[in-house]
Amino acid sequence: MKPARRPSNPLFSSGPCAKRPGWSLDALDGALLGRSHRSKPGKAKLKEVIDLTRAVLAIPGDYRIGIVPGSDTGAVEMALWNLLGERGVDMMAWESFGKEWVTDVTKQLRLSDVRTIQAPYGELPDLSQADFRRDVVFTWNGTTSGVRVPNGDWIPADREGLSICDATSAAFAMDIPWSKIDVATWSWQKVLGGEGAHGMLVLSPRAVARLESFQPDRPLPKIFRLTSGGKLIEGIFVGDTINTPSMLCVEDAIDGLRWSLSVGGLTQLIRRSEQNLRIVSEWVAASAWAGFLGDDPATRSCTSICLRFTDPEVTALTPEAQADFAKKLAALLEKEEAAFDAGSYRDAPPGLRLWGGATVENEDMEAVLPWLDWAFATVKAETFGR
Repeated sequence: MKPARRPSNPLFSSGPCAKRPGWSLDALDGALLGRSHRSKPGKAKLKEVIDLTRAVLAIPGDYRIGIVPGSDTGAVEMALWNLLGERGVDMMAWESFGKEWVTDVTKQLRLSDVRTIQAPYGELPDLSQADFRRDVVFTWNGTTSGVRVPNGDWIPADREGLSICDATSAAFAMDIPWSKIDVATWSWQKVLGGEGAHGMLVLSPRAVARLESFQPDRPLPKIFRLTSGGKLIEGIFVGDTINTPSMLCVEDAIDGLRWSLSVGGLTQLIRRSEQNLRIVSEWVAASAWAGFLGDDPATRSCTSICLRFTDPEVTALTPEAQADFAKKLAALLEKEEAAFDAGSYRDAPPGLRLWGGATVENEDMEAVLPWLDWAFATVKAETFGR
């Protein structure tokens, strides 16, 4: 039988992610519309995003925080194009976006001294292989694989190279040790449920020193430039953005950050997300058909919760048939308005993916799981003619 209760908010997309609980368009009433983002009040709004970000994430005072174009992708690209090439680089990849950064460094930047350290979906590479005499680029959390690094212990404090971290589905939901990070990036559309197209770039003093001492032998488009005359463009990190931001999106970002503080800050954001993972873990432990894509509990993501099929009949299907099965399952959940955008990422193994970030209420995560069971049973019966 169909479950009696649907989630109050059935939005489980991994990006753009669910808005914070209680959000409405009224949250944007204070948006500075029709004014220049370079006006005094415009810069004040942008600076508020930066200041609130520092407060919520406890980012050290000597780290720069900037708002940049192009979402997390733009922020990562800016870091790679500005910083890499001074020394060799290790690229750590275990999911789609990490592999994209490998492609950028090897095919676009065409750096000569690159080591690629990879692992398949659901696994982490051997982190001890990372050589921090070199620069190291990695994702903290694999949005498409449901696997995260367990902590920052594998990053030495006395590293010679830079640690460059794509933290887009980790920031605001996981504990990132800033002393181990030289560059971090993320987008507004992830854990706090903001709107897309805007990215955040965090630079340590070591990263700033690299920018001011190393000039890459390649042209940099204006939209990528972080230095002028060999010095950091400080305005980027106080609200003087490189290009025109959406002030509606800025207001929405402010709202999400204020909400974060109102619920207890980073500790409570992490707690809300980890509880979503615990709820799914208890369900998986009793499930006859679903398992985690990542087998190791120590490295499972609490934001992008990726599930694979374990039912013997379904796993015996061809990969193409399994992918079709997963699409039908996600489509049925959407038709019933029980879970929207719950399909696995297109390049990942067939299955489901539920966003468990801090804006997803624990009660909604509990409510969606019986729907997964019902939908699976329905699609299986149709597939095998029962």
